[in-house]
Amino acid sequence: MLDIKQIQSVIPHRYPFCLIDRIEEVSENKITAIKNVTINENFFQGHFPGEPVMPGVLIIEAMAQAGAYVILSMEENKGKIAYFGGIDKAKFRGKVVPGDTLRLEVEMIKVKKMAGIGKGVAYVGDKKVAEAELTFMF
Repeated sequence: MLDIKQIQSVIPHRYPFCLIDRIEEVSENKITAIKNVTINENFFQGHFPGEPVMPGVLIIEAMAQAGAYVILSMEENKGKIAYFGGIDKAKFRGKVVPGDTLRLEVEMIKVKKMAGIGKGVAYVGDKKVAEAELTFMF
């Protein structure tokens, strides 16, 4: 298991925009990362008052950060930054609320010299809450 300091030694994201708290497993092309969603997240102040829900775009961003960790861990990509190149086939299947543990599973399907494609799925417990195909440019 990798903690936030180890994560931040690979990806450039920092508070308040680092959306992964720890990495449970990582291999050459797959990762399982965790985001503990708390009421203290700054986006809950306005999304939505009285019914806090994590914005879908931030769930996608959390998946992308996990995928970026895989890509930027590769020797040839160390020190680079991975940018979004595209988001395809995004679907949202449930709400993520304070107290949830968001499990992010990303598999890199293709990695080339300056780009990569990954498939990400986000879960709360065993329930799939979001999925997307992510393109990275670096």
